[in-house]
Amino acid sequence: MIGSDGAQLGILTLKDALETAARETLDLVEVSPNSDPPVCKIMDFGKYKYQQSKKTQEAKRKQTTIQIKEVKIRPGTDDHDIDFKLRHLKRFLSKKNKAKITVTFKGREIAHSEQALTLLNRMAKELEDVAVVEQSPKMEGRFMAIILAPK
Repeated sequence: MIGSDGAQLGILTLKDALETAARETLDLVEVSPNSDPPVCKIMDFGKYKYQQSKKTQEAKRKQTTIQIKEVKIRPGTDDHDIDFKLRHLKRFLSKKNKAKITVTFKGREIAHSEQALTLLNRMAKELEDVAVVEQSPKMEGRFMAIILAPK
């Protein structure tokens, strides 16, 4: 048995433990039921539950969620459009989100997958000051994708 001040009260019967808790107008809470003998503590259980809920709320508030933002391009995308997409990617990465650049192939464009590879590598090189390559360019069916994570 552990008292309300954290001091060990020793091994008590259930009746004595309940009387001690009643004298202090607190609750008797079983802390470790699997030990031999079971460990109980005298505490204000309502206050304890309230503090636990506040701790979980605080943990949720401090938790950050990382999203993967995706930008899609084609192998023949013009330089101005790529610069425009790079600005979007920098904005995503500055907000601590991961970025996925996907090159979509249509028809016979898939025969020129090396163009897409150089395009993705060029974009990764231009973003190297704000991002690191988490997954190198990889073919996934008719798509080639690269994933960048913020530095």
